[in-house]
Amino acid sequence: MLHLPASSGRPRRIQRLSLRAAAKVNLSLEVLGKREDGYHELITVLQAVDLSDRLTLEVATTIELRMIEELRMTDERLPADQDNSVWQAAHLLRDAAGVAGGARITLDKRIPVAAGLGGGSSDAAAALWGLNHLWGLRWSTERLGELAVRLGMDTPFFLLGGRALATGRGELLESLPSARGFALVLANPQVLLSTREVYARVPPTLRGDGSRTRALITALATGNSSRLAGSLYNNLEPVAEPLCPAVRSIKRALLDAGALGAVMSGSGPTVFGLARSYDHARQIRNRVSRGSWSCWAVRTLSGPAIRIIPEASGRRQW
Repeated sequence: MLHLPASSGRPRRIQRLSLRAAAKVNLSLEVLGKREDGYHELITVLQAVDLSDRLTLEVATTIELRMIEELRMTDERLPADQDNSVWQAAHLLRDAAGVAGGARITLDKRIPVAAGLGGGSSDAAAALWGLNHLWGLRWSTERLGELAVRLGMDTPFFLLGGRALATGRGELLESLPSARGFALVLANPQVLLSTREVYARVPPTLRGDGSRTRALITALATGNSSRLAGSLYNNLEPVAEPLCPAVRSIKRALLDAGALGAVMSGSGPTVFGLARSYDHARQIRNRVSRGSWSCWAVRTLSGPAIRIIPEASGRRQW
C-alpha cells in the first residue's frame, strides 16, 4: 500500500516514513471500581485531536531513537532508551515479527508528557503502525492491537482514531460517529502528573455507574454544543486536584474566558474547554494563556489518529 515503484516495475519497500501522532482527550471518564487484577474498571469516551507529535522512521540495521522536545516541563530530557514507549514498541514489534533489521526513529515532541493527553501511547501506536509498513510486515490493525495493549491501555485507541467508547481497563473499543467535529482549548500547567500515582489514590468509594458517559454519548448524537458542554465529566478530578491544585484554577479560567464547558482529560493535569468554533477557541486560548500554562486551540479529528506526512510537502509540517 505504501510502496514506491522501482524501475523494474516491481514495488520496493519504502525507506523513510514521516507520521503525525495525535493526542486525545477524554470527553467523559468514569472509574467504575477496582478489578481483581489490580486495575480499575473504566468507561470513557476518547476523542482524537489535532495536537500531534511527529515521528520520522528510516530503515537502519539497529533500532535507534533520537528525541527533539519542543515543550520541556522539567530539566530532564525524555528518555531515548527502553523507558521510552517508542523504543518499547519498536523492540516489541521486531521481536514478535522476527525482523532482522532495525529503524532510525526521530521523535519530535509537541504533546506534553504525563498530561492526560495520551502522547506516549500515541507515539507507541505510531511506531507500531509505521514500522509495520517500513518493514513490509503487512500486519492487520487487529494484530497490531494485540501488541498495542501491552504498551498501554490507550495505545489501541490510537490505531483506531476518531472517537471511541472504551471499557474494561480502557482497551475494549467501540467506534462512535465522529463526522461532526468541534473545537477545544487545551490548557496544561506544565506540571507532571503520574497516571499511576493518581489511580493509586482512587478511594474505594469512587464508583461511577456509566450513566454520565451514556448521557454524553446521547449529547454527542444531538450535535448540540450546550448539551455536550453540560455532559463533560471526569470523576478523577477530585483525586487529581490535591496533587495539582492548578486543575481547578485552569477549569475556572477557561469557563470565565467563555468556554461552554470544561473538564480534566484523563488522569490530568491538562484541562480542556469546549468552544463554539475554532475562532472562539483561539480567543479563549489568548485570554487564558500565561507564563506558567501552555495552551492550544485544537480541532477534533474524525479520521485516523496516525497520519502520513508527505515528504514532498516539507520536512517540518504540523
